[in-house]
Amino acid sequence: MSVSLAGKVAIVTGGSSGIGRATAIALAQAGARIAVASRRIAECTETVRLVEESGGEARVFQTDVTQPDQIEALIRNTVAVWGRLDIAFNNAGVNPELMRTHECTEEGWSQTITINLTAVWLAMKYEIRQMLRGKGGVIINNASTAGLVGMRGSPAYSAAKGGVVQLTRTAALEYARAGIRINAVCPGFIRTPMLDSHIASSRDLEELLPQMQPMGRIGTPEEVAGAVLWLCSDSASFVTGHPLVIDGGLVAG
Repeated sequence: MSVSLAGKVAIVTGGSSGIGRATAIALAQAGARIAVASRRIAECTETVRLVEESGGEARVFQTDVTQPDQIEALIRNTVAVWGRLDIAFNNAGVNPELMRTHECTEEGWSQTITINLTAVWLAMKYEIRQMLRGKGGVIINNASTAGLVGMRGSPAYSAAKGGVVQLTRTAALEYARAGIRINAVCPGFIRTPMLDSHIASSRDLEELLPQMQPMGRIGTPEEVAGAVLWLCSDSASFVTGHPLVIDGGLVAG
């Protein structure tokens, strides 16, 4: 499938590595201009280099997605540079240390909910305001299979990602007639720096995680990026409020 996003402008939060970086490159290869947002300037600069190397156009916008003023500035500055906002991939997030519900600390809970759920709402708040001024747009939130089924050892993460799924559905209903499509992607275990950090702390996961996914392997960031690209395309013009699962069959069992 060939997707053209020529003339479109996209924001990718958490664009410094992993799924965010792969998606920034995929959207740029389809013709979109990319605002790469993250707190980590050096890694974002590398993403921009890779986008440009593939023939695309991108800029770095240092952003802490938990800060409303910085999210607002991200939207404002993106529009100042390129004159519009068509696509937003709200991807920034953290995956905390594995622990059971009674072991989870108040600090860990608060940080996980703030970054993985509240920050998504903040981003959507300002993205939607801009898209209502324009001619609509597409918003895609990065949720997780943990937002669809229970995940032992991740109470805060599961709660946050479940919240993202429901936030996505609610907003999709609210803006369906305003020309704004809002969907989510729900990846399973994907080979990212975040997952690698967990594997490094428990080598058993290297063998366990592929076995948990019926296809027998860990997914790649590019496979998630391909799903995001499709949701941004005209081929998905009648799709909104949908949590698209990319998990090798994990939640089908």
